[in-house]
Amino acid sequence: MTTTAPITPLSRTARRIAEQLVHRVPSKDIAAQVNLSPHTVRSYIHTIRATLHCPPRCPTHLVVHRLLATGQVSLPPASGPAPDLTPAQMRLLRALTEHSRALDIGMAAGIAPADVKERVTELMGIANAEDTTHLVVLAHGWGLLPLQGKTATAGGSHESAPTGPSPTTRPCSVSA
Repeated sequence: MTTTAPITPLSRTARRIAEQLVHRVPSKDIAAQVNLSPHTVRSYIHTIRATLHCPPRCPTHLVVHRLLATGQVSLPPASGPAPDLTPAQMRLLRALTEHSRALDIGMAAGIAPADVKERVTELMGIANAEDTTHLVVLAHGWGLLPLQGKTATAGGSHESAPTGPSPTTRPCSVSA
């Protein structure tokens, strides 16, 4: 399912919470840092997901990708040089930012669904990422993932996207 609804800018408080999500801060800690109840923080996260046209159960790494790709939050500085990823590893990285189920990730990356977890773990090791959200943040910092209206190139730079859906028109793909 694709939506053409534009993504509206986040409120100041929602942006502060979104920035904490990008930095992988747990909801309970976000609540303490922004002086809100955990329930209110969860409500803001729900609003952030809705603003990005992501389903309520969309994994955090997909939400973070959409936040960074659409410029809703600032991109953290890259930590060191980008690893030299193979085309297969780049397909897997992109599939991780578009899908949540192993079946869909595997199909998009051209690998067996049973191998997705092992390949993602391997990719996280190559990137020195602690989890998939960290992997997405690092990849954005290195310029390996596309920004709104741009496509990432093999060297990590961005060029104008020729055709196809942009991050503002494609929701997180979460299959039931």
